[in-house]
Amino acid sequence: MAEHLSQSELVYPFKLLDYLNGFRVSKVTFSNCELGVFDPLLKSQEPLSAQHVARELSTSVDGMERLLDALVGMEILEVETTDEAALYSSTDVTNLYLAQGSVKSLHNMIIYQSQTIYPLWNNLADAVREGKNQNEKTFGLPPESVFQALYRSEEEMLKFMGLMNSSWILDGHDITTAFNLSCFQTIVDLGGCTGALAQEMVKVYPSSSVTVFDLPQVVEAAQKHFSQENDGVVFHTGDFFSSELPAADLYILARIIHDWSEEKCLTLLKKIYDICKPGGGILLVEAMLFENRRGPVMAQIFSLNMLVQMEGRERPPSEYTHMLNKAGFQNIQVCRTGKTYDAILAIR
Repeated sequence: MAEHLSQSELVYPFKLLDYLNGFRVSKVTFSNCELGVFDPLLKSQEPLSAQHVARELSTSVDGMERLLDALVGMEILEVETTDEAALYSSTDVTNLYLAQGSVKSLHNMIIYQSQTIYPLWNNLADAVREGKNQNEKTFGLPPESVFQALYRSEEEMLKFMGLMNSSWILDGHDITTAFNLSCFQTIVDLGGCTGALAQEMVKVYPSSSVTVFDLPQVVEAAQKHFSQENDGVVFHTGDFFSSELPAADLYILARIIHDWSEEKCLTLLKKIYDICKPGGGILLVEAMLFENRRGPVMAQIFSLNMLVQMEGRERPPSEYTHMLNKAGFQNIQVCRTGKTYDAILAIR
């Protein structure tokens, strides 16, 4: 298949041109979310003209018309054309994932990608040359202080928390059902942020109690700004590297290991192993690479993002298994969900 695609590209490079224009496609979606274009379309019972949307959002008519047309071409919006006007309307997918008012909205994720990740990726070439993150060049913060960069203001912290919240609203059910976790009565989600994954965990395992363990400022913001709909989830403040961890049958590290160097990962995994009771375990959640280095593309892109923003990397299952073995865990299972994130369950 790869050879076939390569040969067809010699005639005309359709796929290569798609890749080259990918940043423009992303920016169309980013800009629509930043402008709030999807919400009036969701609220309206009728298709709207570019003039109507532009007036409601205080933009130019010409610019809005071009933006809406691009969304039609991307199959995000629909259009009806008459002699008088073009009328635009949302699709079901748009209403579900892109309108800010939807329960499954990816709006927060998109805003974070646009306003934090996109500027960092302007310095990707430098990250590759230097082998380190670009927080100093992008935000004026030292490269070794990755979470100081992430949480450099309350606004930035809330953007990051919104990203994590969107991730688990989208992928949380697949993660919580990757294995049967009903035998674990007490669960601690280390670095659990807004509690969105913990909420999904309690929905699937209502007899379990789940504790979200995170930094004090994160816990305060989670309780203040994000919905906490289940009494089965409680919050506990601390730093999982330096603080004593609460006792639990199962510890979750969801999108945590990929942030850090192998040395720091092993320190944390050994710390968890040492406090685990026999039969207790750890659930790792990451976007896992294929062993043959041929994908998934999303995980490979995420690994580049870890280079440009953090200290860590994405890994294939064998590398996670190796680290877990070194920490002391032996009974290890891997589940590929077929979605963005996969799961590894290790039992002491």
